[in-house]
Amino acid sequence: MDDAATLIHHPMIDDTPPTSTAPLALEATTEAREAGIESTVAPAEVIAERGDELCHHAPGGATAASADGSLSPSPTAEQVIEALLFASDSPLSAARLAELAGFELTAGRVEALLEALNERYAAIGATFRVQHIARGYQLLTLPEFAPWLTKLDKQRHQSRLTGATMEVLAVVAYKQPVIRADIEAIRGVACGDVLNRLREMGLVKIVGRAEIVGRPLLYGTTRKFLDVFGLADLDELPPMEALSLRRASAALDESRSLRAAAGA
Repeated sequence: MDDAATLIHHPMIDDTPPTSTAPLALEATTEAREAGIESTVAPAEVIAERGDELCHHAPGGATAASADGSLSPSPTAEQVIEALLFASDSPLSAARLAELAGFELTAGRVEALLEALNERYAAIGATFRVQHIARGYQLLTLPEFAPWLTKLDKQRHQSRLTGATMEVLAVVAYKQPVIRADIEAIRGVACGDVLNRLREMGLVKIVGRAEIVGRPLLYGTTRKFLDVFGLADLDELPPMEALSLRRASAALDESRSLRAAAGA
């Protein structure tokens, strides 16, 4: 009985209730005694080996042994369907979900699982549901959250820089502090609206007034400009000479291509 107690409470047994390890320990001890030999394998190692065999031969694949030896349940069909919907950026039909998920699912069974998902989401107060859209299913937020999501979409839209805003921003970055008239002289077009847009986006700010007639506003870049473009400070901006050489090289390559096309 002392040996049995030692086997049951051995520290190498991982997360296994004593009642489940005792039969294994007694079985191993009995087999060794009947064979008339003294086992050289530690009882705890016997139990661990038998436990591994049980894990690998679990019926139906209901459980799998993880890296630390503990048992973890395999994903259910409902969980797999949920993961597919979560990862997809476009609607998936019931037939496509059944094909991807496996489990010998049918389209009808998938639709039943989707209903179960929506019931679970409603029960926990989730802000999204599985919606039938464009002949498929997709995870979408509920309509009552539209005001907040509209703000988020507006911010994303405002964060996009057009060609005109990039040109004005480049002039401000390299010539700052600079007045609007100098920016327009470089670009050849009016840029008042673009400057206002850049100020709304937080990339350009007013840094003072020029000491000339009319004292026009001076513009410069902001800290957010450095964050957006991944710069520690303005000294990390590419030198103007490098940009000029790159532009001239691109123009030369284009000219050669046109001449080659004309010769052909």
